[in-house]
Amino acid sequence: MEQHLYQPVHEEFRALCREFLAREAVPHHDAWEAAGIVDRDIWRKAGAAGLLGMDVPAEYGGGGQRDFRFNAVLVEEIIAAGCTGLGFALHNDVVAPYLVDLATEEQRKRWLPAFCSGDLVTAIAMSEPGAGSDLAGVRTTAVRDGDWYVLNGQKTFITNGELADLVVVVAKTAPEEGAHGVSLFAVERGTPGFERGRRLQKVGLKANDTAELFFTDCRVPAGHLIGTENHGFYHLMANLPRERLSIAVAAVAAAERILATTLEYARTREAFGRPIGRFQHNRFLLAELDTEVTIARTFLNHCIEEFNAGRLSVTDAAKVKWWTTELQNKVADRAVQLHGGYGYMLEYPVARAWLDSRVQTIYGGTTEIMKEIIGRGLGL
Repeated sequence: MEQHLYQPVHEEFRALCREFLAREAVPHHDAWEAAGIVDRDIWRKAGAAGLLGMDVPAEYGGGGQRDFRFNAVLVEEIIAAGCTGLGFALHNDVVAPYLVDLATEEQRKRWLPAFCSGDLVTAIAMSEPGAGSDLAGVRTTAVRDGDWYVLNGQKTFITNGELADLVVVVAKTAPEEGAHGVSLFAVERGTPGFERGRRLQKVGLKANDTAELFFTDCRVPAGHLIGTENHGFYHLMANLPRERLSIAVAAVAAAERILATTLEYARTREAFGRPIGRFQHNRFLLAELDTEVTIARTFLNHCIEEFNAGRLSVTDAAKVKWWTTELQNKVADRAVQLHGGYGYMLEYPVARAWLDSRVQTIYGGTTEIMKEIIGRGLGL
């Protein structure tokens, strides 16, 4: 089915992304997976190539393109190249809005140029050992002390957590208010009292560094408050649809890649004297998956257009996030089955894709949380 989301300028950017990844990332990704982290230099190279901060205003060194299609193209090409260790999407799609839309002019000048050049890697720290989707359960606190806030607490499952030079931290400034007493703080590498714990060992996404963060009497300048004090919940809710849209982009791109690989395998792998794709069960299964992936792509493209127009609702973002990530897992699981024993071997891309897919229905809000959001939108 022909899609009409992208224009020639986006396809030119796609070619740039594809060439960059083939040259700078693909040859090194196996080594990065073994190490559990990508080389820091890839971030600077990406910045020089214009792959970071595409929608950051030009005066701060960004691309100045308030068009999420550029973000989507980069995510699609990272997935197509199998370079899942690159944390560019979190940097560009999740953290960028906090620094562009909520930061003061002084903060923008301090952080955005390095954000775009790749000299400053970012992360966002929401999850804690006892609090994931439930912001009311956050225990990290920030107490005002003159011109400072003193942070105490622990964060976990933080993507880019080890490489990050700047972390947007969710902390309670009015604990008695629950989720409505949350604020956001930018904590820089080297701040006394800010330490990183162990590099977490994950099932998939092996090259993407995920870490624990610890704050012990960590003194953060009051000028590092992002947005308005005690309005962190509203800031997060405003930006979560963009994060969920980015996850959906990755999910559809992954499902398309897995399906294409499996179709080629089904055409060439023979059993009982004929290609396995010729067996009716397999042919029907692949027809079903192809139909569902096409539907997912169509809805995703609609949501990207709605986001660009400023109309993507919280409910539709939840819909596209849960549906596409569940489909990604379904496609990966069926593809492993169709590959037989080879599907369980890590040298086959389908096996890695299966491992990398599993987290998609968890982070950015679990499938269950997405359905709660949708259900409430139905008045239930």
